[in-house]
Amino acid sequence: MMLKLEAERISSSGRLVMWLRAEDKNGKKREIGGLCVRGSVVGGGGVRVINGRKVNGVVVGENKAAASYLEREGAEGKALNAFKLGRFVEERFVYRQTFVIRSYEIGPDKTSTMETLMNLLQETALNHVMSSGLASDGFGATHEMSLRKLIWVVTRVNIQVDKYSSWGDVVEIDTWVAAAGKNGMRRDWIIRDYSTKKTLTRATSNWVIMHRETRRLSKIPEQVREEVMPFYFDRSVIFEAEYDRTIDKLNDETAENIRSGLAPRWNDMDVNQHVNNVKYIGWILESVPMKVLEEYHLTSMTLEYRRECRQSHLLESLTTMKTSIAEDTDSDNSALRSTHLLRLQENKSEIVRARAQWCIKEQA
Repeated sequence: MMLKLEAERISSSGRLVMWLRAEDKNGKKREIGGLCVRGSVVGGGGVRVINGRKVNGVVVGENKAAASYLEREGAEGKALNAFKLGRFVEERFVYRQTFVIRSYEIGPDKTSTMETLMNLLQETALNHVMSSGLASDGFGATHEMSLRKLIWVVTRVNIQVDKYSSWGDVVEIDTWVAAAGKNGMRRDWIIRDYSTKKTLTRATSNWVIMHRETRRLSKIPEQVREEVMPFYFDRSVIFEAEYDRTIDKLNDETAENIRSGLAPRWNDMDVNQHVNNVKYIGWILESVPMKVLEEYHLTSMTLEYRRECRQSHLLESLTTMKTSIAEDTDSDNSALRSTHLLRLQENKSEIVRARAQWCIKEQA
């Protein structure tokens, strides 16, 4: 028995209807159930009607007949639903997805890295948009955004790590969005251990809209606002005062370490034709003293994106530590703070400011 998921858009209403059909070895098909992924906005309340119910998005598991069939088909159906598609929880305002930490996602300490976590957050966010029926042909852009050649760009991210997962661990990630001022959007995440449900990581981010061709920031068009407002869920995982603190600007005099000649590669670019925001973390760490990398864990990082970076740019990474342990090998400090700057090597224009906290590693 083979399952097929087929989609059909109803032009009169704009809905995208997805049918789950089963096909036996003789080619005979039977319909398991239909799912309306993108419904119409009802009134001013903003919630969408899907299969006659007011909800925010839907996944395969929502249809009882389809879910029952998948369960009868065994582990393959369960894995498809739990590990690929994700699901909506908490009145469908929160999107939840499960991941296994791969061998290529761990670092020298045999645990996941800050870059791994950021990649997982990005993947969950995009899958949230896709599963909500909002995604168009852009990288997370909605239908109305694509019509206007608009894209989302991140301006600030803060991630706080209580514990890094190891190879083979299964993590569960929740994400949701909320308004951020008049022309921004906030996205939050929580990463938990799948088995114990213990919180491992919390993260928050701010996003604004930019024109894909002119690269200029834009106000949120009313049509786009109407698309995203039904999904807003006003819950914070990190205190604003903690998140919004100003990041000091480094220069040649205040930086303890400077690493020049950092060149973006073609593989560092994303579909929006600029360097993927996760790539900056690796360049930031290039100017961190090796002793810190060997003896300390990154427990918190705030990144403030100030301008785009293209493949043709050459970068410099600047770092200063609050306490320099390079000169004091007997230091018993259990925590460090650092400030960072990525800038263009040619004219010193700022690309990213960053602030980080470090905790000494436990002795094996």
